[in-house]
Amino acid sequence: MRYLPLTNEDREDMRRVIGLENVNQLFSNVPNSVSLDPTFNLPNHKTEMEVGRILSGIANKNMNSNQVPFFLGAGAYKHHIPATVDHIIQRSEFLTSYTPYQPEISQGTLQYLFEFQTQVSLMTGMDVSNASMYDGSTSSAEAVSMAKRITKRNKVVISPTLHPQYAEVIKTLISADEDSIDYKFSENLDFSSLISKIDEDVSCVVVQNPDFFGSCHSLEELADHIHSKGALLIVVVNEVISLGMMKSPGDMGADIVACEGQSLGNPLNFGGPYIGLMSTKDKYVRQLPGRIVGETNDMSGEKGFVLTLATREQHIRREKATSNICTNSGLCSLAFTIHLSLLGERGFKKLSKLNHEAAIKFYDKLKNLEGFKVRNKSFFNEFTLELPISAAIFVEKMAGKGVLAGVPVSRLANQDDSFSNLLLVASSEINSDSDREDFIKLAKEVCYE
Repeated sequence: MRYLPLTNEDREDMRRVIGLENVNQLFSNVPNSVSLDPTFNLPNHKTEMEVGRILSGIANKNMNSNQVPFFLGAGAYKHHIPATVDHIIQRSEFLTSYTPYQPEISQGTLQYLFEFQTQVSLMTGMDVSNASMYDGSTSSAEAVSMAKRITKRNKVVISPTLHPQYAEVIKTLISADEDSIDYKFSENLDFSSLISKIDEDVSCVVVQNPDFFGSCHSLEELADHIHSKGALLIVVVNEVISLGMMKSPGDMGADIVACEGQSLGNPLNFGGPYIGLMSTKDKYVRQLPGRIVGETNDMSGEKGFVLTLATREQHIRREKATSNICTNSGLCSLAFTIHLSLLGERGFKKLSKLNHEAAIKFYDKLKNLEGFKVRNKSFFNEFTLELPISAAIFVEKMAGKGVLAGVPVSRLANQDDSFSNLLLVASSEINSDSDREDFIKLAKEVCYE
């Protein structure tokens, strides 16, 4: 049976009460350019076997990232995920224990979320972390909203080297006037210019590290100046594996840290679902969105886990909620926790080192390639190349030869022509010497054929 709880008369009564002439007015804010035509170019019916055959044929037109050299990054990274991760996340202690609201029957979920929070706090160098968010971009936007609540200021300064899609999500989620957000996407991060924009009206400064172009930064002096103006420093981390080598955001003076955790335990999946990490200082804990799991003792004195802070609107906070973000990407955070637990501290640092070494090997091969220029003075596992031809054309030609060569910067910068020859490339532990050799060989053919 279909679930049809309302009659047409019910719907008409509801429409009249809220003062609409027709139901289409509910969707008046949706632009015509994105509205869907309900008539699709699809057959009315097919058997299950026929559908499977058709979809497999469509899927086979894609280039499988597991079968070709892969150098894409720009906020989503390909790493090896141990088979053990997939096995453990399907154990009944986790799989059947979805909701954490009833601690007496959800100790598996609550315990791993507690461990997850501990792991994230250690990685970021912060005091406390929440039990995860949607992804890195929404986590960044929630961090900005949090900073505005804490400082009671409205102006936001965003580093020009923040991922442009993160900046768009921040603009969307905080519903701010354009005048209250200072952001212009650029390859150059000039700290003196950034500092000059910080005054007593600024709530926070958002800096990505490593930044969108792959460059790594020391943020201590910037943090000191930000704090002298009563503002907060938000550090965004796209590639969480960099935290195994780089100085933690907390040690650099961050007040709030927002990360994308996809690199641990979670495959690329064509863009999601991913896992947002968020950490802060103890004194701001009650402004954290989402929820926090804590450790306690039951009536028998046995250790147990419970939700100790839940500031979202689904709980009793209602209109006093810090946020209406209403999921913690539970399965993704479990995969993250298991992968990091399998690595341990030593293994995580080793994985981070392997990534950096892979990028150095790639850099050493590229720096002498005619017409190619590496734009970075520093990097972790990703850097920006200036090519002798259009990056978009280069990527298409390389794909035609069986190499996924990187991400054209112009693709994420609204097709800005000033970035047309810039290509983001990432080299992680999955890339072999032969992958890098294939890139160099084919790049010469593509650029000079």
